[in-house]
Amino acid sequence: MFVPKWLLVLVVVLMGLLVAWAGLMAAGRNPLPFPDQGSRIFVAASPEAKDAVVALLARHGVEERFRADSAQVLRSIMWDGTIVNHSSPEVMGKLGSVSSAIGLVADDPLASAQAAAEFLRTRGFTAEVVQDVEPGFPVVFVLSDVMPGTAFNFRRHVLHMPRPAPAPAP
Repeated sequence: MFVPKWLLVLVVVLMGLLVAWAGLMAAGRNPLPFPDQGSRIFVAASPEAKDAVVALLARHGVEERFRADSAQVLRSIMWDGTIVNHSSPEVMGKLGSVSSAIGLVADDPLASAQAAAEFLRTRGFTAEVVQDVEPGFPVVFVLSDVMPGTAFNFRRHVLHMPRPAPAPAP
């Protein structure tokens, strides 16, 4: 049976890529943007506090993957989807006393936020939809008394978000 060399090389390369990807997945470092399961966001008290939290997490195996800083928010996105940020007083003013958020992926963030707010209201909680918290960053928040100090934020899939910068080398 004749097997062309190019086919054998292609199969070996594909198997190598599959093994590498499986190893990265097992190590919690999926290099692909799938699946996008949302995020858990925590606000640090200052830029120095954010850096300290990121360094502490790294000491325990949760390393920074990307930085997605803007003029209003310094944002570190960890490999496990956790986000640690420091927000400007303007952003914090728009969100009140919120210091954490559960980030959810939605095809239509505004419609999903409005539906979530209505759902919470039917359960007897307050819920307010807040848009344009950070200009240029398409995330819609739901502020509610269902979890004091925590918001829900709705965003599109990571492929439809502004591209983050790679994390700086340690």
